Amino acid sequence: MIHWGFIGCGSVTEKKSGPAFSKIEGSEVVAVMRRDGEKARDYALRHGIGKWYDNADQLIHDPDVEAIYVATPPGSHAEYAIAAMKAGKPVYVEKPMAASYAECVEINKVSQETGVPCFVAYYRRTLPYFKRVRQLLDDGALGKLSSIQIRFAIPPYEADYDKNHLPWRVRKEIAGAGYFYDLASHQFDLLDFLFGPIESAEGFANNIAGLYEAEDSVNAAFRFASGLSGSGSWSFVAPQNTRTDLIDFVGTEGKLTFSTFEFTPIKLETTEGIQEFREENPENIQYFLIESIVRYLNGDGNLPVSTGISAARTNWVMDRILGKL
Repeated sequence: MIHWGFIGCGSVTEKKSGPAFSKIEGSEVVAVMRRDGEKARDYALRHGIGKWYDNADQLIHDPDVEAIYVATPPGSHAEYAIAAMKAGKPVYVEKPMAASYAECVEINKVSQETGVPCFVAYYRRTLPYFKRVRQLLDDGALGKLSSIQIRFAIPPYEADYDKNHLPWRVRKEIAGAGYFYDLASHQFDLLDFLFGPIESAEGFANNIAGLYEAEDSVNAAFRFASGLSGSGSWSFVAPQNTRTDLIDFVGTEGKLTFSTFEFTPIKLETTEGIQEFREENPENIQYFLIESIVRYLNGDGNLPVSTGISAARTNWVMDRILGKL
């Protein structure tokens, strides 16, 4: 049985991740922490968790806590993950792994020095939807792949217009960058999963609407070690009531189109016609990744598919595109 402590218990833990830790065999949540102690207490009582804290160090050094889930904004990921590993406790860190590639390097350095594993919440690697995409590629449905294109555009959120109470995701000191860091990280990690590391990336980041200081529009090009290349465009200030969430893989024998967040039907177009594939996600979308981590920590020997090493590569790509490296 792995006894977990949560550092941070905000919205992501309510359904996406939190309940999975208690549903999975060999796993139990025994403590949670939030700087607002009353909110930590409320979360613990609602979810049947025995302990709550308003101090991360106390949770980290609780002898009943054996592994730690860091579910805070990226700006504090490195601090908490490093403290946990130095205390001998494996960590599962929300994505992106940290607020910069340099912080990811430091996390991995401590993991190597202590021998304590670090995993990152890039759960799309385990979802049936994206495993279907991988299967179609492995089956040769597209022939030889020639290009990748990411197209993503959403309108501003209502909170983006309130300059006095901006969301943490657009505050660089907390998030590392803007919505690009938060959302494109899933897309680049997925590409890493499907095709291996990206070895070259360049981009242009702009602030068009002036709603906040972080970038709101990004264009990029990238290349894998195999020579396969791709491009992407991201806008977080698109017109209201519009949304684009598409990735296209084009090959010599076909084209594959799917989404990152909407889970629209996967569409395969070939000379034989059009096929669509639909896949169901688990109720708690991080379930399969957390399950693999619990099994690994309980000794099954199969390394989970999202580690600090793979996740750091995504931060490197994004930092290259944003001109941070």
